[in-house]
Amino acid sequence: MDKETRWKQRFQNFEKAFRLLEVSKKIAQPSDTERAGLIQFFEITFELAWKTLKDYLESQGFQVNSPRETLKQAFQVNLLLDGHTWMEILDNRNLTTHTYDEAISLQVERLIKEKYFSLLKQLYETLKTKSS
Repeated sequence: MDKETRWKQRFQNFEKAFRLLEVSKKIAQPSDTERAGLIQFFEITFELAWKTLKDYLESQGFQVNSPRETLKQAFQVNLLLDGHTWMEILDNRNLTTHTYDEAISLQVERLIKEKYFSLLKQLYETLKTKSS
């Protein structure tokens, strides 16, 4: 499979996960189960976001190996607008594994809704135009 086809297929998976996250984000007062779902959709969406970026960058001739390298290169070529916050997401993604702790899950929910979702949406819109 060529690199152009690969990133576009990965983007389709990213799009599905992003849409599920978008729906979950709209729940104003989520139950514990709904919050856990939101966090899980965020984890999946973030993983697919950086992997889609990696595939896209490779289709453009760049060589990246890790999530950190991928995010840095994507920022340098203007695929990402806020490189600092993307690095924050990468550094903080371990928080999401602690959803059993209510205080942490509430903090993660707030970060997703107030800060991280908008970055994922910007990336989604940017890649959507490139996939057409």
